[in-house]
Amino acid sequence: MKKNKPFILSIVIALAVGGLSALLTRNNMSLYTDVSTPPLSPPSWVFPVVWTILFILMGISAALIYTNKTAPEPQKRSALYTYALSLLVNFFWSIIFFNLRAFLFAFLWLLLLLFLIIRTIMKYYKINKTAAYLQIPYALWVTFAGYLTFAIWWLNK
Repeated sequence: MKKNKPFILSIVIALAVGGLSALLTRNNMSLYTDVSTPPLSPPSWVFPVVWTILFILMGISAALIYTNKTAPEPQKRSALYTYALSLLVNFFWSIIFFNLRAFLFAFLWLLLLLFLIIRTIMKYYKINKTAAYLQIPYALWVTFAGYLTFAIWWLNK
C-alpha cells in the first residue's frame, strides 16, 4: 500500500482539481448546448468522461516523476512545478469559458495551458519517458478543446 500511496494521492489531487472546477461551473454547463458549435463537436456527456480519464493519466504520470529514484530532486521539482501550474491554469479555464463566457480569452488561456503541457512533457521526458507519454493525450485533447473554443468564439461573436 505504501508504494501505491503517491499514485493514489496524485490521482486524487488531479481529479479534485477537475471536480472542483466542474462544481464551480455546474450551473453554467448548459452553455455548451445554448451556443453554436463547430463540426466535430462531441455531445456534452463526452467531456466529463474524457477529463476523468485524462486526470487519472496526469496523476499517474506525476506520481511516476515523484517516485523516480534516479533523477535529481531539483529536476523532479521543476517538472512537478510545471505540471502543478498547468493544473492551476486548467482549473480556471472552465470558469473563464462557462461562468464568464469569455470565449476568446478562454481560447488564449488554452494556448497558455498547451504551452505548459508541452513544457511538462519535455521535462518529464528527461526523467521518465512513460510519464511524458501519459501526458500526450492531455495535450491532444487540449488542442481539440482549443479548436472548439476558438470556433465557438467565432460562431457566436
